[in-house]
Amino acid sequence: MQCPLHGAGTDPTRLVGRAISGIVASWHVYEGERSEAPLDVWLIDSEGDSTRITTGSDRCLIVESATPHEPYDMGEWGRIEVGEDLGYHPFLRHLGHTVATVAEFAAPQTGRTHLEIGFADGDRVRADCWEGDLRLTR
Repeated sequence: MQCPLHGAGTDPTRLVGRAISGIVASWHVYEGERSEAPLDVWLIDSEGDSTRITTGSDRCLIVESATPHEPYDMGEWGRIEVGEDLGYHPFLRHLGHTVATVAEFAAPQTGRTHLEIGFADGDRVRADCWEGDLRLTR
């Protein structure tokens, strides 16, 4: 599942059997309005590892081992806020739950196109790149 620009990233199947002990997300804020969806999501698991899910400039889905970055100001283009309780997304309902399955999907030209993370209750969260933005759905 290697992106020509961003490489293979980390193997998300390492999440299987681990509980999600923390979730951090980043959001774009412009003129006081927060983006509808997060730019990045970090899943911190019961082993203390942090898995970042985001999109690349070539519209691939990036999954990598990385810790959350600090918030930053972009001047006239707004600000990036980073935190645990900034806005809703589908992973939040699974805080404390154990990952049961992980499935990756890819295209030869772009690498990873989407990722589905399943939980013991049968619920799944799908992460994909929609028109260049991270989209999280149930």
